[in-house]
Amino acid sequence: MARWTVADIASQSGRVAVVTGANSGIGYRTAEALARAGASVVLAVRNPGKGAEALARLGLPAEVRPLDLADLDSVRAFAAGTTGPIDLLINNAGVMNVPTRHITAQGFETQFGTNHLGHFALTGLLLPRLLERPGARVVTLASVMHRLGRPARLDDPQSERSYSSTGAYNFSKLSNAWFTLELDRRLRAAGATPISVGAHPGYTATNLLTTGPEADGATLFTRLSAAATQVVGQSDVRGALPTLRAAVDPGVRGGEYYGPGGPGEIRGHPVRVRYARAAYDEASARRLWEYSENATGVTFTR
Repeated sequence: MARWTVADIASQSGRVAVVTGANSGIGYRTAEALARAGASVVLAVRNPGKGAEALARLGLPAEVRPLDLADLDSVRAFAAGTTGPIDLLINNAGVMNVPTRHITAQGFETQFGTNHLGHFALTGLLLPRLLERPGARVVTLASVMHRLGRPARLDDPQSERSYSSTGAYNFSKLSNAWFTLELDRRLRAAGATPISVGAHPGYTATNLLTTGPEADGATLFTRLSAAATQVVGQSDVRGALPTLRAAVDPGVRGGEYYGPGGPGEIRGHPVRVRYARAAYDEASARRLWEYSENATGVTFTR
């Protein structure tokens, strides 16, 4: 089977894509590839200044709009300011391994609140725009670390009883997997045409490993992690390929999951992979969904 690359992306002319966290790393490379293929891309970024810098680097027609996934008021404002249909929603932005427990604007643990609840709310609020486009897709990024996520954390999703930086991150990524699969089940049950697909970048050289720890100040570990990532991790261009394949490959089906095809799914060209067994537990996914609706006040309606 031929290796899938950006050369396999058909023309995206006339399509609209929203990419969260598009000012750097995988998000930027995803936006770049889609824009080069002709899509109208919205770079949804927390820092407008960095968004403007990314737009200048891009050198292609695109739009920068502010979006802070750690603030549901910002999510609602972004959705309210979005007009017209959307073909692709790429839920890419995230934060990783914040050393001590921080909270979002609404008081949620930062990693769960940003990585899952922010994207849950954004997707629900933009769903009417996605439903306007037959064949629209929602691509939500998980991580190989979702395999270490503990379903028991559903009893304490905000890490209020105990906090672990890696435990909270792994659970947020398992939550991304539950959300992806449950969203696709609900879309199919409703007879809707959009599909929900998952992806992960493997081990990729981006700033994700350092921005979270820097919330409590740079440390020697932070600097060593950054150095190791540059040596071991694949490039952000390669890391974006699973997301891009999930977004545009005509053979992709709802509920599928794409990641690098190399050993351990760490590096390599994008192939269809599988989530950990826990991700396919529908009872846990429904429980998370109900919790997320109550927490965010966002319900998914057609």
